[in-house]
Amino acid sequence: MQSLLLPLRTPLLTRAANVDVTAWWIKGIKLVLSLLILTILLALTGGVVKTLIDLKLLLNNPVEVALRQIIIDTLILLAVVEVFKTKLTYFSEGRVKVTFIVDTILVVMLTEVISEWFKGVPIDQFAILGGILLALAAIRVLAVRFSPTHGESAPDVLCHS
Repeated sequence: MQSLLLPLRTPLLTRAANVDVTAWWIKGIKLVLSLLILTILLALTGGVVKTLIDLKLLLNNPVEVALRQIIIDTLILLAVVEVFKTKLTYFSEGRVKVTFIVDTILVVMLTEVISEWFKGVPIDQFAILGGILLALAAIRVLAVRFSPTHGESAPDVLCHS
């Protein structure tokens, strides 16, 4: 009796052993990233609609107040675009580019600096934010300079001869 069941189990076990877990993982990642990209697109659309609605601030408030809000909204939308670009690059190339992440952080930090400037924050806080921005700029330059896509034979980007 047991010898009759063994042949039935063998094809099932063989098929289970041949399942490519990596292929399932990649399909799952692509599904999740597709949902994330859709979410980012919806958020970006909502942000544009909100920015358009904020234009009515021009009617009831001083121009400086309305334009400050629109500038901040626009910079935040640019940060969302950078996040979107990062997700698309991961989706197409299968890796995250450090430069895109640093660009996103730089846009967010610049938005914060402008927002704090509009609020009239003390100068010492600007020094802290400026230090962070300089560090991020240095990371950005190093990420481009030592990018794995450039390889060892890459031309010197910083020195032009």
